[in-house]
Amino acid sequence: MDNLLVIAGAALVVTDYLIKFLAIGVLPHNRKPSSAMAWLILILIIPLAGFGLFLLLGRTNLGRKRLARQREADEAIRAATDQLPTAPVAGPGYLGSMAILNLNLGSLPLQTGNRVDLISGYGDAIAAMTAEVADATDSVEVEFYISAWDDVTAPFFEALAAAAARGVKVRLLFDHMGSKGIPGYDDFEKRLDGTDVEWHPMLPVRPFKGQFQRPDLRNHRKIMVVDGRIGFMGSQNLIEPGYNKPKNHAAGREWVELVARVDGPAVTSLRAVFAKDWYTETHERMGGEISRTAPAVHADGVAAQVVPSGPGYVTENNLRLFTALIYSAQSRISLTSPYFVPDEPLLYAVTTAARRGVEVELFVSEEGDQFMVYHAQCSYYQALLEAGVRIHLYPAPAVLHSKHFTIDDDVAVIGSSNMDMRSFALNHEVSMMLTGGDIVTRFRKVEDDYRALSRELTIDEWRQRSKVQRYLDNTMRLTAALQ
Repeated sequence: MDNLLVIAGAALVVTDYLIKFLAIGVLPHNRKPSSAMAWLILILIIPLAGFGLFLLLGRTNLGRKRLARQREADEAIRAATDQLPTAPVAGPGYLGSMAILNLNLGSLPLQTGNRVDLISGYGDAIAAMTAEVADATDSVEVEFYISAWDDVTAPFFEALAAAAARGVKVRLLFDHMGSKGIPGYDDFEKRLDGTDVEWHPMLPVRPFKGQFQRPDLRNHRKIMVVDGRIGFMGSQNLIEPGYNKPKNHAAGREWVELVARVDGPAVTSLRAVFAKDWYTETHERMGGEISRTAPAVHADGVAAQVVPSGPGYVTENNLRLFTALIYSAQSRISLTSPYFVPDEPLLYAVTTAARRGVEVELFVSEEGDQFMVYHAQCSYYQALLEAGVRIHLYPAPAVLHSKHFTIDDDVAVIGSSNMDMRSFALNHEVSMMLTGGDIVTRFRKVEDDYRALSRELTIDEWRQRSKVQRYLDNTMRLTAALQ
């Protein structure tokens, strides 16, 4: 027995050193230094457990089959969009290079002639989408990170079921893990089964059915397209504003959102993103349907360009667009992100802009709905405040969940992407760059409304926070880099 214990102990020591040795040479490969260092620290402190976590959460590989389908869909999109004209860009010279950047990253061109309405009311957004579904004659494509059939969304899902029953082709995608965590998920699936809606969970984690990938990879997109002519995208999920959680209801906590209704050529790009995800999950192609529809072109419309991003892209499309625009700003940057956990490039872009005299403001929630993310976010406040960034805290108990920003008076970006490491590396996201007309003015009105409700965080107040909070902020900042 003693010999066995000695052998087991020696084996553990050898394994410990072997894991550490391999980690030093393997982890930095194609990984950001901050991420590699975070994983190295974890593995050096707790080698066996850290290595196990790395095997589960440390790789963003979607699997050969899924990745092959995504690349096949990307090639089809690029082949189709190569025939589309790229719109001339009015405004400062850098906007032309932004359009080229987005085209090279996501294969979708900048297109003029779009009417874009901003919907800030939670119920108003659901009502607007429901009305479009009720009028649908040919097709409805719906893709949301979280979907739930509850008292608030019931009219929408009833409209989907009615549309499918009258012969409209209705397709529904929702993230499996994102939606499964909502109370009533099993009943949600049963209710969908009772309709003619074609539905599929995205990125399903069902090992007993042979479906498994890194469990915290998410499809975080929010897209709806009706008849190929009207589209919706933005930050809002298909669920009531308290996310069906008794804890949120007791606290009076509701999510504040911003949704864009799009009428114009950019709807085809939104539909192409949906088609890619539909093909990835179902192997069914939608190319013929997309080519048969032609959204209206409005002479008084704005230019819009859709930019998909996610683990299937090695270029972090959203991060590149965000940082490029921020570096281009000359006078004003307004950022709204519920989860602001930037990596080094984005943090440097924002603080550099402030230090070169650009007015930079950031809208975030006063209280976070996610403990780890909230404290990781707080760890960046001092660097932002010292650089001159003005931080506006949207009052609790509301969660400011909108995701958008404006640059000078020239360009706005809206979509599903937060400004955090997860959104850049782990989530499938969709963003839309807008320019022309009065589009920035309309975003400014939304920002003005946020500012009127918020209070500004000062550097003096922040320096007086407790030592406990400082410790939690710094600790959670480290976990944010574990990608």
